[in-house]
Amino acid sequence: MEIEGVSLEALKALPTEELEELLAFGRPITFRMGTATVLAEFNRDREELAVNLAHIDGGGEGVVASLWKLIERYAKERGYTSIVWNVHALTCANPNPRLQHFLRDRGFEEENSKTYGRVLVLRRKL
Repeated sequence: MEIEGVSLEALKALPTEELEELLAFGRPITFRMGTATVLAEFNRDREELAVNLAHIDGGGEGVVASLWKLIERYAKERGYTSIVWNVHALTCANPNPRLQHFLRDRGFEEENSKTYGRVLVLRRKL
């Protein structure tokens, strides 16, 4: 699977500074991953990485699972102690029940966030 036409292996090999530029911390970004278009925002607070997945259009070939593995590896390699995932799968224009089921099976719980409204959240220690 590729992100914006770049293989995951090539992305993993990028220097930290370049990867952090691509993640655009604190700003929403849109990127293509496989056949999906993803709207996300990445934030960091000391030792915690926050991943906000606002919208995933298309896909179906394991985009969420691949993104999960990639982000977790990135966070471990850079010394983060935890990741908080906020997935806006409950309130998007066309909620996907399969995605909601997939996330709940992996421990995500519904939360009413002051910042994001109703989201599925998972806090994961690394």
